[in-house]
Amino acid sequence: MAADPPVIERILDLQALVEKRSHFLFGPRQTGKSFLIAHRLKNVRVYDLLDTSVYLALSHNPGRLAQELTPRDRVVVIDEIQRLPELLNEVHRLIEHRGTRFLLTGSSARKLRRGGVNLLGGRARTKYFHPLTCRELGEHFDLQRAAERGLLPSIYFSDDPRADLEAYAGSYLQQEIVAEGATRNIPAFSRFLKVAALCNATIVNFTKVANDAQVPRTTVYEYFEVLKDTLVLHELPAWRKSRKRKPLASSKYFFFDVGVVATLQGRQFRRGTPEFGEALETYVLHELRCYVDYVSGEPLAYWRSTSGFEVDFILGDHTAVEVKARENLSPQDLKSLRALAEEQKLKRYLCVCLEPRTRELDGVRLLPLADFLEALWGGKYR
Repeated sequence: MAADPPVIERILDLQALVEKRSHFLFGPRQTGKSFLIAHRLKNVRVYDLLDTSVYLALSHNPGRLAQELTPRDRVVVIDEIQRLPELLNEVHRLIEHRGTRFLLTGSSARKLRRGGVNLLGGRARTKYFHPLTCRELGEHFDLQRAAERGLLPSIYFSDDPRADLEAYAGSYLQQEIVAEGATRNIPAFSRFLKVAALCNATIVNFTKVANDAQVPRTTVYEYFEVLKDTLVLHELPAWRKSRKRKPLASSKYFFFDVGVVATLQGRQFRRGTPEFGEALETYVLHELRCYVDYVSGEPLAYWRSTSGFEVDFILGDHTAVEVKARENLSPQDLKSLRALAEEQKLKRYLCVCLEPRTRELDGVRLLPLADFLEALWGGKYR
């Protein structure tokens, strides 16, 4: 019998989040939102809209929410709020008249944003929830395991991760899109999804994706928006403040989890293979995005010049980060960082790599992955 997975303490403090204000909490399915709520918000009333009886009762009469809440219910959770957007009018009223604080969770903001529904008039802030980070995993973190399985909690600790990833990347993602009402053409979306996965960590050529997936270009744009709205895909904007070298303006796109994208691509990201560089870059973006969403709130971008220099990530307006899945770097590997340094716009230039020890080379700090992550979460890059 497989051992129970360990309880992982998450960085996001839900209690502090709802202490003074209501919040939307959005994150892809199976990131652990429901477990976190049960673990951190004990004795709080929870309405789970995936429960058919709860959904039917509130959809028939949203006013039941006010009827059922008591003065002791200072904080209330509504899980999967995107299933019943019209409930937000009642939530709004309760915030205004009773001072109730709500945690409204979901795996998509698409129906909320596109349906013209009440988004609480700024009375609720928005937070995003992500798969596990190395800081949360602690001694349980293993880079190769993360590259092969991804960092969704149930899959990272699964006794059959490949089967679970196939289920998640296949039927789940397609069902999620259908549930969003985005398309009923599952074969076309399935073709698109596999082609889009092969564009991970790149500037997307939408015309080529349309040709390869055999769908109209306008549909490809719509599908990319759906993936972004359902938090499956992250758009990384271009950093455009360089002056000596003209920057590109196009965004890059990354899937939210390295295990999911590997499964969609039909690959395994093993250390030492050419594909491992993509896996490491996708994973480092995940850590940076978690740090930005949980801690710093700074912008995150990448830089590429029209002449071909490219740096993977720009954190805030202070730190450039290049990722190299290599154990022995040369000055040639740092040419893009050096080109960006000529702009004299940033405080530090880092190359995250697989070398065993930190060192300086041509004004660039070469950091083993573990050292970089420790410094990042330790707040040293500000």
